Amino acid sequence: MSLPSSTSFAFPVLVADIGGTNARFALVDHAHAETDLLAPAATANHPDIASAIKAALSKCGKAAPRTAIVAVAGPVTGDRIPLTNADWVIEPRKMIAQLGLDDVVILNDFEAQALALPDLKDSDAEQIGGGTARPNSTKFVLGPGTGLGAAAMIHAADTWIPVPGEGGHVELGPVSSEDYRIWPHIERLGGRIGAEQVLSGTGLPRLAKAVAASMSMERDFSSAADITVAADAGDAVGVKTLEVFAGGLGRVAGDFALSLLARGGVYITGGVTPYIARFLTSGAFRSSFEAKAPHEALVGSIPTFIVRHPNPALEGLAAFARTPHRFAVDTAGRRWQARAQTSA
Repeated sequence: MSLPSSTSFAFPVLVADIGGTNARFALVDHAHAETDLLAPAATANHPDIASAIKAALSKCGKAAPRTAIVAVAGPVTGDRIPLTNADWVIEPRKMIAQLGLDDVVILNDFEAQALALPDLKDSDAEQIGGGTARPNSTKFVLGPGTGLGAAAMIHAADTWIPVPGEGGHVELGPVSSEDYRIWPHIERLGGRIGAEQVLSGTGLPRLAKAVAASMSMERDFSSAADITVAADAGDAVGVKTLEVFAGGLGRVAGDFALSLLARGGVYITGGVTPYIARFLTSGAFRSSFEAKAPHEALVGSIPTFIVRHPNPALEGLAAFARTPHRFAVDTAGRRWQARAQTSA
């Protein structure tokens, strides 16, 4: 069910962005308070989320939270939510008991990214190319990190509606003659090439291997960091890999811009993005984004942005905590309250 507009959360509210490697936390003391960042935690250093939250709270000397709104990578399908890339299993009922909470809400990580979009300031996002964002129009966020996250933010009936999904798994095929030389060398998973298989931190080594083969060269890149460091040093395979990556990301972003008519803009976030920003702004990303014949003019009017805010997911969750009436968030099976001890 959707969260009723009359519903509010008990403050202070703790917001958390839980990744496979790091957990980030912040407190919102009241509906008009700024987002107060707490010390982040490495997931490997704590047995569970409650332990990490207790450690973060012990360092800030502030009042204990009454509500926790937590973003996790992956679907929320029950009372036990295992993380994909960490050993934690998030159990909201245990969080309520261990932390003395009234309320726990668990959302998707890119739902949190979408919640941040309406309030991003000019300094929070760097525009790539032309186009002008229309107010109160559909926005889309795409984020190459460990995987490729995606979500839409739709405005209807004076309400923002975040729509998470698995858009990062759309198929990605060759377009240019260069692509046709590279694509035969890309490892297929399940007989197909999905965008996440190459346009992500885990996918970059797969793409680099194919690029090297197409250039009759050999490289032994084991991580995305190896490739970005090599590209910064001028390595031909590293540079070409990130050029192809930027073009492919632009094509996928343009497809979503067309699919949703995202006149409010398309936003690029994710852990990989800061390390490849110069390739995104150099031209290949935007030209690929706009190459959508017969609708080049339409897509050209839609702006694209690199999100520069350091903690957009936390800000999105904080915005939801302060003003839940602005957002239609589906909390069915994703909300647990102390009194009823049942998910709402």
